[in-house]
Amino acid sequence: MKKLVIWTVACILVFSFAVSCKKAQQVPPPPQVVEQPKVEVVEEPEVKEPVLTEEEIYMRKTLDELNREKPLAMVHFDFDRYFIREDAKPVLASNAAWLNKFRTARILIEGHCDERGTEEYNLALGEKRAKSTMDYLLSLGISADRLKIISYGKSQPLDPASNETAWAKNRRAQFTIIEK
Repeated sequence: MKKLVIWTVACILVFSFAVSCKKAQQVPPPPQVVEQPKVEVVEEPEVKEPVLTEEEIYMRKTLDELNREKPLAMVHFDFDRYFIREDAKPVLASNAAWLNKFRTARILIEGHCDERGTEEYNLALGEKRAKSTMDYLLSLGISADRLKIISYGKSQPLDPASNETAWAKNRRAQFTIIEK
């Protein structure tokens, strides 16, 4: 038993000596960091869309686009009447302002009626409504050569129903831009 203890202690000593004598492996130093020259970031110049004027935007649009936007509001009339009502005057003033802004625009004023009455009577009444609307725009300074009128009588109702609400909608003058 004593020999075994001596052999074990001897082995441990030899092993410890061998481990301590082993050269420590040298770790190579980390590579030097070479500072890179700064690269300037060149931003591309911002291309700005040109700011269009209201007139340029207007000129780029087609007649269909303009008419879909409905810049000119319609006016309505009382039953069997063709004079301009008080509530229609500010609407026509606004329409005249638009026409003064876009001086090349020409418009068609359409006179419409409700379904009551004969076709001939409603064609005549629709024409009187279109004419009174044109006269009001003329009084606001719009040139006559920019305005045309037509009567559709009762042939193009906005509301096909047969009641007072529908008839009130259908008694109107509305505007179509025909040239810009």
